[in-house]
Amino acid sequence: MTAAEVQIRMLVAWTMTRVRALHDEDSERGDGILVWVVMTAILVAAAIAIVAIIVNKATQKANDTNTQ
Repeated sequence: MTAAEVQIRMLVAWTMTRVRALHDEDSERGDGILVWVVMTAILVAAAIAIVAIIVNKATQKANDTNTQ
């Protein structure tokens, strides 16, 4: 397992734990919405970073491939 896979699994585990904790809290409070917005922003940023890494690695591999 690569370091990136470990980091992604840790991020998913942390996110699921936080989502469960938020679900168990009283949903009538207004501050829960702010937490959801921040969590969504963090997850979107993480997804963008992961896609950028994958595209970068694919581009490097394509450039390194000898076609002759």
